[in-house]
Amino acid sequence: MNPRRSTRLLALLMALAVASVGCAHTHPPERKVYVISEDASGVGSNVESGTGGAGAEAYCNEMEKQCFTKCWRRKPKIDSIPKGKATHHEYCTKRCREEFNKCLDELEERERQESQKKELHFPTMDAAIDWIREHKTEVAVGTVVVVAGVIAAPYVVAIAAGGALILAPL
Repeated sequence: MNPRRSTRLLALLMALAVASVGCAHTHPPERKVYVISEDASGVGSNVESGTGGAGAEAYCNEMEKQCFTKCWRRKPKIDSIPKGKATHHEYCTKRCREEFNKCLDELEERERQESQKKELHFPTMDAAIDWIREHKTEVAVGTVVVVAGVIAAPYVVAIAAGGALILAPL
């Protein structure tokens, strides 16, 4: 057999084999909005709060105590307030209470940002929809959902204008 003909025959057979087998990888889901539930009530009501609540308050409380101790040991920056007097105590209490509130605000903001960064991964869109329907109280609005490993085309859990819980392309 002619080597040229055998090369062509081999190429034709390979092309036929590839065409008949088809694509072996999983196709990503169609990029459309999926309705999870017509009613979004209860969504995220069971989401864990992380460091919030008593944990954040205890941390910030400790920071406030350290602030007060440090403030009380030093002469106030305001010359009209004598060190160690009632006005000095009021000054330190006010200043450190502001630090406490700032600490709580920062922790809450960090927690809010972290909750929005959460990702859920599913092998198929059906698996994602089923799981979110069953666990909607555990899913926060803004959660990123990755389907079939396609990280470049994620979805996000959202609430539509009519109040429906949806999974929308990001």
